[in-house]
Amino acid sequence: MIYFDNAATTRPEEAVLARAQRYLGEQFYNPSALYAEGYALHRELEAARRELVSFIADEDEYCAVVSSCGTEADNHAVFCGGRRGNVVTTMGEHAAVYEAVQEAARRGVEVRFAPLDGGGAVNVEELLKLVDDKTSLVSVIHVNNETGAINDINAVAAKVKAKNPRALFHSDGVQAYGKLPFRLSGNVDMYSASAHKIGGLKGTGMLVKRKKLVLQPFIRGGGQEGGLRSGTENVFGIAAFALAARMRYSDGAAEKNYAAVRRVQQKLWGLLDKELFVRISPENGSPYILTVAAKGVRGETILHMCDDRGLIVGTGSACSSNAAKKHSRVMQACGVGPELLDGVLRMSFNIHNTEDEAERAAAILNDVVRTDRELTD
Repeated sequence: MIYFDNAATTRPEEAVLARAQRYLGEQFYNPSALYAEGYALHRELEAARRELVSFIADEDEYCAVVSSCGTEADNHAVFCGGRRGNVVTTMGEHAAVYEAVQEAARRGVEVRFAPLDGGGAVNVEELLKLVDDKTSLVSVIHVNNETGAINDINAVAAKVKAKNPRALFHSDGVQAYGKLPFRLSGNVDMYSASAHKIGGLKGTGMLVKRKKLVLQPFIRGGGQEGGLRSGTENVFGIAAFALAARMRYSDGAAEKNYAAVRRVQQKLWGLLDKELFVRISPENGSPYILTVAAKGVRGETILHMCDDRGLIVGTGSACSSNAAKKHSRVMQACGVGPELLDGVLRMSFNIHNTEDEAERAAAILNDVVRTDRELTD
């Protein structure tokens, strides 16, 4: 089986599963307890949080609020950061931000959406036009989860702060953390990430925030996560997340993986029949995502036919697969025409995918689309 839907979720690393098992079976104690075993776990979790932050930011300036997922982290940022005035975001946001700001609008906050370019990156000039002295929050996705377009969030955040220093800046980094070599600048106030996108376990995410930034609690109760997210800590999930991140960042791994995955993406695109497929992902986007559209064939049909042949691909954001709308709003915002919207496919990769898999996948995709078109002609 060739698995090319890693933007939806990744297979947990064997070392991650082994570490999680240790906390589930042996070190199962409550880290908030006062006995020695609990306190020892508390110290391990503190170290894990610092390590998770250290890969992308100065741990003296930033801290991690661990959540149940990237969606929760995004919601925390939106509902605690955008409580007044107006919120500015983009048409390319994941549903975790897009639906959250829609709810903020129903609560009386004005929401403004910036348009995208053809590859899915935000139009920065248009976004800045929407920022004024009443803007409380700007949220710009780091890597578009449907096209792989990369937004230079440090540069965008600097321009936002130049226009309104009081505006908070948040970025959904779920498709970037553990994949792109980058560091947060001091202009980024909040940043979301998720463990299961990088070989960690489902059920763990985090909101990285500036330590001096005061947020309201998202879940109230026992005061865990610095009082911002109550509930007994997910010890095995947090420890596994830290290990998965270490495997993606230590000893220059992020740069090496980026180059290796780029070769897989390029191999696949190079072998796809250009008479059958149109590229949507930008050339300078994340190598971890390749989105194309098949001409005259429904993406869902291709997905099932590929699955029957041992290739798993996606048709867009897995979190939106049950949405009522027929076509992706992100694809429409990118200007994808009606003749291609039905045929959108998203192939997404991880560090274990190979160029040989890309070659075999291209052959399957070409044959599936060609066969379907011949049957329908």
